[in-house]
Amino acid sequence: MTSCLKQIALTAFLTTALLSAAAQTPATDPALLAKATSGDPAAQVQLGDICRVAGDALLRSPLQSAEYYKQAIAWYRKAADQGSIPAEMHIAALYRDGGQSFPRDPAQAAEWYRKAAGQGDVTAQATLGLLYSIGQGLPRDDVEAYFWLDLAASVPGPNQQKYAANRQLVGARITADQLEEAQDRAAKWLAAHPR
Repeated sequence: MTSCLKQIALTAFLTTALLSAAAQTPATDPALLAKATSGDPAAQVQLGDICRVAGDALLRSPLQSAEYYKQAIAWYRKAADQGSIPAEMHIAALYRDGGQSFPRDPAQAAEWYRKAAGQGDVTAQATLGLLYSIGQGLPRDDVEAYFWLDLAASVPGPNQQKYAANRQLVGARITADQLEEAQDRAAKWLAAHPR
C-alpha cells in the first residue's frame, strides 16, 4: 500500500471513529441526564461540556457540529438561569471563540462575562475590563474598564499583578475625576459584595 493510500485509509478510519463517538448523545449516561433534567446546575454544565466537545470533534461536519454547539448552549443556559458562574463563563467563551458553524458574537460574549463579573468572578471581571478597554463587544469605555480591572486586582491570586498592571495602563487614559469615580464605585461594590 502506498503512503498516500495509507493516509487516506487512516483519515477515513479516524473520521469514522470521531463521527461514531460524537453521534452518541449525552443521553448515553442516564444518571447524568437525570440529574441535569431534574435541575442540577453542575450536571447541566457537564452535559454542556460533553456537547461542546462533540461539536469540537466534528470539524468536518459543520451541520452536526452546529447542532452540538446549540445543545451545549441550551444546557449551559439552564445552569446559568440558576446563577451558575461556570455556565456563564462557558457561554461567554463559546460566543467569544465561536466554533465550526457557530459564529462568534462579541456582544453576547461581553454580556455573559458581565453576568459572571456581577457575581464576583475575578476572571470575568478582568476580561470585562479588557473588553471595555478595547471596545470589543461593547463600546470602548476606559472608566468602566478601570472599574472592572480594579475589582479584579483587589483579589489576591496568581493573576493579581497582571490585573493591576492592566488597570494602571487604563488608568493612564482617564482624568483624575474619572479615576476617583471608578475607585469610589469599586469600593462601594466591594463593600456590598464581600469576598
